[in-house]
Amino acid sequence: MNDKHSTTAPAEKLSHKQLLAKQWKSIDWKRAEQEVNRLQIRIVKATQAKHTNTVKRLQYLLTHSFYAKALAVRRVTTNKGKKTAGIDGELWTTPTQKMEALLSLTDKGYKASPLRRVYIDKKGKKKKRPLGIPTMYDRAMQALYALALEPVAETTADTKSFGFRKGRSCQDACEYIFTALSRKASPQWILEGDIKGCFDNISHDWLLENIPMDKSILKQFLKAGFVFKGELFPTEDGTPQGGIISPILANMALDGLQQVLSDRFHTNRLGKTDLRFKNSHKVNLVRYADDFIVTAATQEIALEAKELIREFLLGRGLELSEEKTLVTHINDGFDLLGWNFRKYKGKLIVKPSKNSIQTVIGKFSETILKRGKAWEQEVLIMKLNQQIRGWTNYHQSVCASEAFSYLDYHLYELLWRWAKRRHPKKGQWWVSTKYWHRRGNRSWVFASGDKELIRVDHTAIVRHTKVRENANPYLDIDYFAQRTFNHGMKRLTGRFKLVWKKQDGRCHHCGLPMELGEDREIFFKVPKSKGGVEEVDNMAYVHSYCQRLFIESRSKE
Repeated sequence: MNDKHSTTAPAEKLSHKQLLAKQWKSIDWKRAEQEVNRLQIRIVKATQAKHTNTVKRLQYLLTHSFYAKALAVRRVTTNKGKKTAGIDGELWTTPTQKMEALLSLTDKGYKASPLRRVYIDKKGKKKKRPLGIPTMYDRAMQALYALALEPVAETTADTKSFGFRKGRSCQDACEYIFTALSRKASPQWILEGDIKGCFDNISHDWLLENIPMDKSILKQFLKAGFVFKGELFPTEDGTPQGGIISPILANMALDGLQQVLSDRFHTNRLGKTDLRFKNSHKVNLVRYADDFIVTAATQEIALEAKELIREFLLGRGLELSEEKTLVTHINDGFDLLGWNFRKYKGKLIVKPSKNSIQTVIGKFSETILKRGKAWEQEVLIMKLNQQIRGWTNYHQSVCASEAFSYLDYHLYELLWRWAKRRHPKKGQWWVSTKYWHRRGNRSWVFASGDKELIRVDHTAIVRHTKVRENANPYLDIDYFAQRTFNHGMKRLTGRFKLVWKKQDGRCHHCGLPMELGEDREIFFKVPKSKGGVEEVDNMAYVHSYCQRLFIESRSKE
């Protein structure tokens, strides 16, 4: 019988697909995390002991592990780019496709496809920046090798580096800058560093020589090239922006800068740390990815630090931007990470920068007057509340009260214009009573039904507790879990705080601690569609990816 015309073939194929889907849905994700984490801890300890061959062996075990491959596929199919295809147009949306992908991940004969090049808007600027979009397969390979490389990167990282690192944030960088500059005897001069196209220009030769991972795989990631308007372009330098492993590579290229400055400004001729040198030079580095500042006692020391940094970067194929690298006095202030740092009459004040305020007002304006001009009031309130929470959560650890009040004023102005446009023939009293109401002791609340707009200036100012300098997220697991729990207890209010406390900051689905920066959401045990209510006993915090997997596990495929 000719197999080509067999009537049983489709049934066999269908059962094979069902088997793959069942395998994906039955993966024990908690065990996967634990098994991978166990290997990562061993990599950290081997790195600390400088046992290079052991590190290589453990990395090999991890990148060939079933559970690591599962986590890599999960990451690329649950993150924000999951619906964006590379040059092959392929997406992994079903459990079957995900399981097939997991089983196909291998380093044997691996050849990376070129990236799909697109240009996206730069934050607050007219200039666009290039973004490389790898195929799903290449993204999964990057995610897999990132699992093996990140423990090494975390262990060898500069202690004052805070960008794209587990358990560290912009707020930590802010607190360390505050500590360095807030005292009366603190340094008065700041070197504001700006590296020209950092991600685009890092030397491939340097990376291939210094990054501790499989060189043949790394070379494929680096030399993949990109396609733009149907034309293939080679990549001779840089890490592809948009690649999962790129931030780790960039961080590792810039690590060591702290030691270079310490060797010059903190040590004596015998190479030992000398507090006299440290206290007289007052040189401190704080870095967030490729944004950094260096403090200094004098303008001359700041300029000397600049030359040392220039030499350090040169060996990595990088250079400082002369126009944007500035030496500034603290009384004149400087902007970093959306905040302005400046001393007023000897007191350091950290507040949202003017650019950050104008950017969020622009977003409010676009939401209210453009995207939301035909929305129902409830929808507009929901969208604005999301934007307000995001902005206030970021800025609530600094002196932001004045900025919060300023935003409330602008929101009122924009919403009044929105309301008047909808009812051009109605009077002011009619418009105001339709959209603004009294809620308890508050008047002029923009509300509809049980939905009301958050008052920005009702956000509590909560001082951020900076991360311990030498804490390692793979070894100090309890410390980071407690830190995340405390962070939630400080910032959440009402029933959300009670839910967080009840769960001890752990995901309802997988039982693992929720890390700072991880996407999370509220899960209703009895869905609202089936009569569930917003009460503490019916609510639970979950990882966003766990929730997607939970929904997927109940799908028919």
